[in-house]
Amino acid sequence: MISELTLRPAVVRVALVGAAIILCLTLAGEHCRAAEPWPRHTIDDSSRGADGVRLADVNGDGHLDITTGWEEGGVIRVYLNPGPQQVAEKWPAVTVGAVKSPEDAVFADLDGDGTMDVVSSCEGRTRTMFFHWAPKSSDQYLNSELWKTEAVPCTANQQMWMFALPMDVDGRNGIDLIVSSKGENASIGWLESPADPRDVSAWKYHRLRDAGWVMSLVGFDMDNDGDLDVVASDRKGAKRGVLWLENPGSQASSEGAGWKDHSIGGTSRENMFLDVFSRRGNSPVILSAVKPAGLVRFHRLQNGGSPRPGTVAEGPGWGSDTIEIPGEKIGTGKSIRSADINLDGHEDLVYSCEQANGAKHGVVWLDMTSDGMNIRPISGPEGVKYDLIQLVDLDADGDLDVITCEERANLGVFWYENPSR
Repeated sequence: MISELTLRPAVVRVALVGAAIILCLTLAGEHCRAAEPWPRHTIDDSSRGADGVRLADVNGDGHLDITTGWEEGGVIRVYLNPGPQQVAEKWPAVTVGAVKSPEDAVFADLDGDGTMDVVSSCEGRTRTMFFHWAPKSSDQYLNSELWKTEAVPCTANQQMWMFALPMDVDGRNGIDLIVSSKGENASIGWLESPADPRDVSAWKYHRLRDAGWVMSLVGFDMDNDGDLDVVASDRKGAKRGVLWLENPGSQASSEGAGWKDHSIGGTSRENMFLDVFSRRGNSPVILSAVKPAGLVRFHRLQNGGSPRPGTVAEGPGWGSDTIEIPGEKIGTGKSIRSADINLDGHEDLVYSCEQANGAKHGVVWLDMTSDGMNIRPISGPEGVKYDLIQLVDLDADGDLDVITCEERANLGVFWYENPSR
């Protein structure tokens, strides 16, 4: 079935999606909108304000599981992936804790006992981070009564915490946490795990950088020295932009060393979620979804030289180019991922939005071809405020599906089934 076909007197392209043939007439650099939205499968819609999806295989079955904080509902939940045969049904779930204004939840084996705990970051009036300790026995993972929630004292009432990235920073006592916040006194820093990680009063906070409103923290070895640095997007304030913090090494970190702050660029834009990747051993590429709509692609300059034609100079040694997305059919930019969505050998982009009101689309994919960029619907007009995107082949059919959540129309946590196969 063909819908919203934009006709242009130019190249004819035919794509097969399921049983439907989609005909797009487009000029290079222009766009057409065709095809039906992807099928949506609800994982959970039992609370209010689902805010972000983070993944890990918590039970060792080879399938990625999910944790999510429900901001308005005030609960942290975990969802166990039932495998490709049952993945279209609602997933087995457990509420691991009740906290107010959670902005992020992420898996981390904090005490090294082999069972994944959950860390939540809370903003609003709560301004505290919490550890949700999992049951010791993995077969009791879905028993909510065996989970224990504790506030982390060094974070309590300190900042509006937004995002956490598990990382062994100092090489001691297991996993630490890179953490970030927004608003007054906002920062990027790290939480140092003590000798006994269960002693929450012994965790220490180390401030690395002042911030305005941090959206992303991504671990990536930016300088090829064998350890993970941190790539971040800061959307507000005097130091906003895309940046990376250089890991000085575990020994230096354990001795209190700072992390060098490198500007990548984007200081004139409101940068939302990032995607960071390197294909075939090449230099890293960073994609930043930006408001009001579109994305910026950052790339390293060869030998510190000038930007190539069609790009602009950014931070030292970096250039960028901008992909504008017409805003009349989509909301404002939120999250971005890069992958070959339709298996044609070209790298495509999946893009999520906020403020997708009325007939606007909240999730689309950008079909990047030699003829130009075609905007393809994923969500359709349902939903208003979407969040972080994860790309996983959930139904094991060989193409990547889209996991995300929506917090205004209360669609909850769900995934979109890629029709390419």
